[in-house]
Amino acid sequence: MKTVWSFLSTYRVAVYIALSLTLLELSVELIQPLLISRIIDEGILQEDLSVVLVWGGVMVLLSLIAFAAGITNSFYAAHASQHAGYDMRVALYKKIQQFSFANFQQFPTSSLLTRATNDVTQLQNTIFMSLRIMLRAPLLVLGSVILALFVNWQLALILVVTIPLLLVILLYIMKKAGRLFKAVQARVDRVNNVVQENLTAIRLIKSFTRRDYESTRFHGASEELQNKTITTLRIVEATMPIILLIMNVSIMAVLWFDTTGVQTGGASVGEVVAIVNYVTRMTGALSIFSMIIIIFSRAKASADRIGDVLEAEEYMEDGETSMKLQGEIAFNDVSFRYPGTNKDVLKNISFRIKAGETIAVLGATGSGKTSLFQLIPRLFDASKGSVAIDGQPVESLQAKELRSQIGYVPQEAMLFTGTIADNLRWGKEHATEEELIDALTSAQIYDKVEELPDGMYTRVGQRGVNLSGGQKQRISIARALIRNPSILLLDDSTSALDVKTEARLLDALRHYSCTTFMITQKLSTTMSADRILLFDHGELLAEGTHDHLLETSPIYQQIYESQFGGEADAR
Repeated sequence: MKTVWSFLSTYRVAVYIALSLTLLELSVELIQPLLISRIIDEGILQEDLSVVLVWGGVMVLLSLIAFAAGITNSFYAAHASQHAGYDMRVALYKKIQQFSFANFQQFPTSSLLTRATNDVTQLQNTIFMSLRIMLRAPLLVLGSVILALFVNWQLALILVVTIPLLLVILLYIMKKAGRLFKAVQARVDRVNNVVQENLTAIRLIKSFTRRDYESTRFHGASEELQNKTITTLRIVEATMPIILLIMNVSIMAVLWFDTTGVQTGGASVGEVVAIVNYVTRMTGALSIFSMIIIIFSRAKASADRIGDVLEAEEYMEDGETSMKLQGEIAFNDVSFRYPGTNKDVLKNISFRIKAGETIAVLGATGSGKTSLFQLIPRLFDASKGSVAIDGQPVESLQAKELRSQIGYVPQEAMLFTGTIADNLRWGKEHATEEELIDALTSAQIYDKVEELPDGMYTRVGQRGVNLSGGQKQRISIARALIRNPSILLLDDSTSALDVKTEARLLDALRHYSCTTFMITQKLSTTMSADRILLFDHGELLAEGTHDHLLETSPIYQQIYESQFGGEADAR
């Protein structure tokens, strides 16, 4: 729970005020049985109305003070909890933004979403409830025992015996519940993961009529969550009958011993009423312990999960060098495997690219092309060997500075909710309208954008659902081009384009003074490149121009024949 306290420390003044007001409310509640005892013994039994009116008036006044304290307490409790929750979300978001891709393999996306929403909300509510209500319960129990001893210590000894027994039971259940609620939160992650996958792939699910299968998956995950939650709550709720049984036995014991006169020292009626009143208040306080156990057990599980993210070791240390990139790239005996795996997806890769060259990367699915790309902007670090840009190891470069000079278009075109102009300005935040038009024109999409209802200011649906695959690809390319990058990485980014559009795009790219890497499966694309890197099973099999590989590489010849058929024979 140290995570919670670290965020609460900023708002310690509000916390102290809320706690002080809680103590004031509690004091009033604990004093009332004493006043009732005095009213009974000195007023009602002595038939003295003035005593009843005086102490009755004091009780009313104290109740009004407690009422005002409660309202003010709610304000400060809400202030502390809401601000602490906000700070937790900001800290989580900032930490996640600093994650390397290796960290994202440690924490699935669905789990991060749950931690940043459900878990933070759980802690936020716990802070509020603690400052407003829950701390009163243990303090009320402790205060009631002390004041009961003050009223009549012989009768109060019954409470001294029963309360420790209850505390042992409650602490045991709380410890067990903490482990169970952590398992419940893990199943919440699972449900979120299934829902996220379903919503992301809804078109595919409908196309393949897999609704029944996905429904079964969802119901299975939901049922696991339901069953684990029910099991946990049953164990926690079992505390309530135990508490009521023990406390009711205590009340009966108080009445029995007072009635029989066994070692009570001749307790007055008012004293007996006061002690029974304290026992009743304790019963009420202890009855909400099951709720406290649930809330604190969940809060502890959530705090641990949030702490896991905030304390996660970052797999990458940022470099210190800041420089304007020219675009020369060298791979020196580079091997790479993804964290948590034991198989290299790249094996002993070495090549050198001059600044301004256009390089086509060709190979079968799973040959390591995308993995190669991810090493250049340092999304991952090489497992062996070194990647250098302009003679500097990428590890020595400031990550933000490095990536700001790279235009990256991933294999899956990703657009964000907002206008087309908003998406383009991801590449350059303060780009002028002229720069937007130039980038769209180079990406061969400007004429299509102009036909849209609001042109560049047409809103794009989530993930670009209202655009075609080719349109999304070209807008993604325009987003990369608008920053005039020193290095341009196109990960199979022209797969949805027809041959003529792709040819115009490639011609437009030559007007940018950048080193261009293109992953592609089309030989029509590789023909226009200065050099081709041919990969297979993580190894660089060959490199050279189209003509050179056509003469020297059997695999390249097979690819050429498969795509051009008779034309290859004619050659």
